[in-house]
Amino acid sequence: MIPGPSAAPSSSPWIDLDSASARPLHPAAREALLLAHEHGYADPRRLHHAGRRARQLLDNAREVVASCLGARPDEVTFTGSGTEAVHRGLLGLARGRRRAGGVVAHTAVEHSAVLHAADFSAAEHGTTTRVVDVDPGGRVDLDALAAALEPRDVALLAVQGANHEVGTRQPLADVARLAAAYGDVPLLVDACASVGWEPLPAEWSVAAASAHKWGGPPGVGVLAVRKGARWRDPSPADDRGDRRALGFEDVPGAFASAAALQAVLAESEESGRRVAALVDRLRTEVPRLVPDVDVVGDPVHRLPHLLTFSCLYVEGEALVTALDGAGFGIGSGSACTASTHEPSHVLAAMGALTHGNVRLSLHPGTREEDVDRFLAVLPGIVARLRADVGL
Repeated sequence: MIPGPSAAPSSSPWIDLDSASARPLHPAAREALLLAHEHGYADPRRLHHAGRRARQLLDNAREVVASCLGARPDEVTFTGSGTEAVHRGLLGLARGRRRAGGVVAHTAVEHSAVLHAADFSAAEHGTTTRVVDVDPGGRVDLDALAAALEPRDVALLAVQGANHEVGTRQPLADVARLAAAYGDVPLLVDACASVGWEPLPAEWSVAAASAHKWGGPPGVGVLAVRKGARWRDPSPADDRGDRRALGFEDVPGAFASAAALQAVLAESEESGRRVAALVDRLRTEVPRLVPDVDVVGDPVHRLPHLLTFSCLYVEGEALVTALDGAGFGIGSGSACTASTHEPSHVLAAMGALTHGNVRLSLHPGTREEDVDRFLAVLPGIVARLRADVGL
């Protein structure tokens, strides 16, 4: 028997402030998921009635997502995750552009999915990696980027739409202009952190997104490849039709993800404005209420829902645990992860403190009273943790 969920860690309602990891399932996705599990269970490659019905749902999902991303339906493929989309996007471009150059260039603050794919390409296919510096806010240094592109040996350039840890947006229009000037270098845009909050910028050759970050079900990613991009399948051939996909598509997941994306983008202007106001308040009040706090990330060019700050003399993981006990779910923005025990490469590249960092990421359901309660309990928790280490 599968056990039910455990009780909330405190008598007050538990408040989720970690939506950048996974956003609650949107009601539109829940409804679509139930519908598609009933009518879209079959193999969409089959010619019988159930297969044709599943194909119709999959094609509808692809058209909706393409419209939301500013792409053509035949440019969109559903993958098993955003990580898979990033990996296949990068490795496919590196393979397709091997005659143009052997260098994979990326900013110093890309998601680890980009870093791991670049390392894999170097180890398995002999490419080299060139890392481009960022400013203290996390924005790419355009002079450093021009210098990285100047040798004209770059196969592809990976620059995220916005950073997953600190929320900083990248100047993609300027990046694309430089990439075009130095040999029409294709641009891989990891948009997993931003899709659902704002439109995908137009400057991309390959883009990746992740459904559970916009209120779709987990286990669905999106890989978009512009028509004409020199992308070549980096995996063994699959006879299922879409050369960018691997295996049996999750038709219900794709259909529910499309429904959620359409719904959240329709609401994004209003919800983004409201959530941005709450984050602005947190950016002001946290350092006012808690001594020795450093808020990181660009103060202007940033996603509306995300805030990372460092508390000196406090372990980030200890603060996450203590706030969970007080009824708040937040993310550790850095110091180390359970799997690698290494500091955040994002914060290190920005020259920020890599110790005691936490990340708050609000969702459209976050209320003003949730922020009030967080601000009320945070100073006491930080003071207690500092006292525990003799400060």
